[in-house]
Amino acid sequence: MESIDKFDLAILQELQTDGRLTNAELAQRVGLSAAPCWRRVRALEEAGFIKGYRAEIDRHKIGLGVLAFVRVDTERVTHEATRKLEDAIRKMPEVVACHYISGTGTFELQVVAQDLNGFSAFARQNLMNLPNVKDLHTSFSLGEVKASSALPLAHLGDGSGRPRGS
Repeated sequence: MESIDKFDLAILQELQTDGRLTNAELAQRVGLSAAPCWRRVRALEEAGFIKGYRAEIDRHKIGLGVLAFVRVDTERVTHEATRKLEDAIRKMPEVVACHYISGTGTFELQVVAQDLNGFSAFARQNLMNLPNVKDLHTSFSLGEVKASSALPLAHLGDGSGRPRGS
């Protein structure tokens, strides 16, 4: 499955909004019968368009009030040194996102903690001891304007705002 049509696009849009829809509910919303809808969802999963399903948890409700953005500068950028750093970062549940970045620095991390003291301890005990780390630069979120895991899908349309094939 290389391209998607209007039904696939509708399925993706609906599942981004509510990943707990039953197949019957999803089929009704996208205008298909249940069996073809189920086959399309499976095809989208197998092709990698849908990577998984999960609950979105409010970090504040579970006591993670601090969100920090940490730019990591490395000593050297070699394949082996970078691989070791990546492996170490992947093992840290407090790091909820990590990206290679352009400009100054090598990585940008998003780190959650209960409070500033908890973040400080995590940074001193864990982040500063990561392999190949030269320096850390931290900024803290003072408030969330928008946080969404839903991706824009309009670019998959034909330019008219409609999905391809409609």
